[in-house]
Formats: sequence, structure tokens, C-alpha cells
Amino acid sequence: MQEELRKILRPLQNALLSHKLLVSVIAGVTVAVLGAFIVAGRSNKPAQAAPRPPDVEVVRVEQKDVPVYSEWIGTTEGMVNADIKAQVTGYLLRQDYQEGSFVKKGQLLFEIDPRPFQALVNQAKGDLAKSESQVQQAVTQLDQALAQLAQANSQLMQAEANQRKTQLDVNKYRPLLEQKAVTQQEFDNADQANDAARAQVEVVKSQIKAATAGVGTAKAAIIAAKAQVESSQAAVRTAELNLSFTRIVSPIDGIAGIAQAQVGNLISTTSAPLTTVSTVDPIKVFFTLSEQQYLNFTKRNLIEARRGASVVQIELELTLSDGTAYPEKGSFFFADRQVDQKTGAIRMAGIFPNPGNVLRPGQYGRVRAATSTKTGALLVPQRAVSELQGSYQVAVVGADNKVEMRTVKVGERSGSQWVIEDGLKAGETVVVEGTQKIKPGAVVNPKPYADKKSG
Repeated sequence: MQEELRKILRPLQNALLSHKLLVSVIAGVTVAVLGAFIVAGRSNKPAQAAPRPPDVEVVRVEQKDVPVYSEWIGTTEGMVNADIKAQVTGYLLRQDYQEGSFVKKGQLLFEIDPRPFQALVNQAKGDLAKSESQVQQAVTQLDQALAQLAQANSQLMQAEANQRKTQLDVNKYRPLLEQKAVTQQEFDNADQANDAARAQVEVVKSQIKAATAGVGTAKAAIIAAKAQVESSQAAVRTAELNLSFTRIVSPIDGIAGIAQAQVGNLISTTSAPLTTVSTVDPIKVFFTLSEQQYLNFTKRNLIEARRGASVVQIELELTLSDGTAYPEKGSFFFADRQVDQKTGAIRMAGIFPNPGNVLRPGQYGRVRAATSTKTGALLVPQRAVSELQGSYQVAVVGADNKVEMRTVKVGERSGSQWVIEDGLKAGETVVVEGTQKIKPGAVVNPKPYADKKSG
């Protein structure tokens, strides 16, 4: 049985071996043919194609009149900065405002203990009342002196009348005595009566002098009493003023700063300011110009301008410290009275509206203004200019699309463009985007520059 099976399977085994050999031969032939085709393909491969010119974005050099801007570092400052100081000495009783808030003119900020000052007011008023009573006393004394003077004048008239009568008697008896018509005793009696009358006149005259002196003294007393009244009135006003100073109010509308004194502190006129109130709408911005800039600026904007023109008409722009543009436009306010001899610069001030009190004193920013106009300026985008070791270059594309690296002299900036002073001509084509992938003499594929910001 086994022998029969071997006889049946042996032809199959021989067939399989013949098939494997055939497969191996076919595979070898296939590999050889493929290798021949590959060698032939390599030997017949055409030459490598030239690289495609790189794409670059270009613009033509523009020529037009442009404003030339100047820029300075600025510092904000309140229009009015009122230092709030104590005008009397006393203990701080209370603080009546919220720090950093807006306060009105006349609003109470601080209060000093008023009791000592109220006592001084009461004392001054008492002294005034005393002085006024002294005036009344002096007036009464004057009235009495005037009455005495009037009485003495009346007595003088009577005494002078009596003396004239006795003098007539003497004059009458003298010739009669010589004629022995009257006795010596009668003449002596008349003469003595005349002497007594003259003496009475002198007495009354002395009384008049005393009464006149009394009137003068009374008038002087009135003047002195009135002067004392005025002094007492001044003392009352001073005491009342000092009492009012215990209520420290804001002299302006503005933003009140942090309090520099605490309740309970003893403060005086020599103490540091209690706080500061600043008017910030509008707000000033200080910046500094060199003397040369100032001279050029004033000549152009004042001397050469029409009569009555002012730098106030020039618009100012403000860029804040975070790089954002302040939405309100400003104007020139004033220039300082002198140039600083140490720095050769002059301080200028601009004024900006400040609705909502957004800006506060002490902030920094950049002040920018169009200070002149350049006629026929050549302009290229700032991105087209590259700086290398202090020199500036642009890539110029010629008519044959070849690149030329050209050194240029740059001037002022005008927005996102740069004024080219020398090295370019109007109408020439410069590369804006793609300068990093080109070399001098390279051929490029120029395309119009698409400004992403304007798009």
C-alpha cells in the first residue's frame, strides 16, 4: 500500500520542483530587465530645469507734499495744582473728603479743632465792646467840656461888661477928683472896683482856657477810643478769619490727592501740604524742544505767518505710555520764558481736553505735531527700508526685473512711510515684502504690494 502511494506522489513532487525552478528563473529575468530599464532611464534623463524667480511685493516711489512730524517726550500736569496747607496751628479733627475723588470749589476737605479759635473770637468781641464804651465815655466828657466852655464864655462876657462899667466910673471920677468935686475915697472905691472887674475878667479867661483844654482832651480821648475800637474790630476780624481757617476747603474744582496728615496730628502753617487738588480737564502736557527746534519753529509759525497768528492753531497728538493713541487732539498752550542754559532747551506746554478725567498728572507719553511741510518728497513704505550698521538700503527692481541694492539717505517719517532724501527717483520700483530671500543681481517676479493694514 505504501509503495503504491509513493509511486503516485513522486510525479507530483517532481512537478513542484520543476515549477519552483521556473519561478526562480522568471524572477531573475524580471530583475535583470528592470535593472536594464532603470540604467537606460538614467542615461536618457533630460537636464534639470532652471529655478522659478522668487515672488516679491513692490511699490513705486511716490512723490508728493507731506507734513513733517516732530515728536517729543511729554509729561502730564494739572492746569492748576493747589497745595492745600493749614493756615492756623491746631489738631486735625477730621478728614471730610474721599481721596482721589472729584471735589468742588468750597467743599470741606479737613477740619481743625475750632474751640481755641472760638474762644479768641469771644475775647476779641469783648474787647471791642469795651472799646466802644470808652468812646461813649469820651463823647460824654467832650459834651461836659463844651458846656463848661460855653458857661465860661458867658461869664467872660458878663465880666468884661462889668469891667467896662467900672472903667467908665474911674474915667469919670479922675477929672472930678482934680476939681475936688469928689473925694479921694470915692475915686479909690471906683478904681478898686475897676481892678476887681479886671481881675474877674482874667479869672474867667483862665476858666475858658481850662474848658478849652478840657474840650481838646475829650476830643483826643474820643480819637483814642475810636482807634481802640478799630483795633478791636481788626482783632475780631482776625479771630473770626482764623476760626474760618479751621475749615479747610478746596479753592478749585478738581481731583483731590491722598491725604498727607492723619486725624489727631498737630499741624501748623509750616507743615507739609495736607493734600493737592488738581484741575485736570483740560490737562497740560509739558515737553522740551531744543533751542534750534524752537528757533526754526517760531520763525516758521510766528514770524513768517500772518499777523496775529499763533502756535495754538497747530494740532498736537498724544501717544500714551502703553502705545495707544489718545483720542483727543491738543494745541500749543505756551512756551517758557527762557531757554535752560544748562541743557540748551526750552520747555513747552500743550493743552488737551480730558473728559472723564482719564489722564492724571505725572503720566508720560509722546507728543507729536506736524511742524512743517516737505514739498515734492519721495516716499516709500518703512518696511522697504533696511538698516545695517547705521546705513539704510532699499532693493530697487529694474526694468529687467533684476534687483539692485541701493544705499539711500532717509529723512523724516510721515505716517507709515519714510521720506527719502537721496538715492531714489520718483517712479522707481522698490521691494517691500520679500527682501530676505533676494540677493543683488537676482531676477525676481514683482507683484503689487498689498498693505495688510489698509486692506
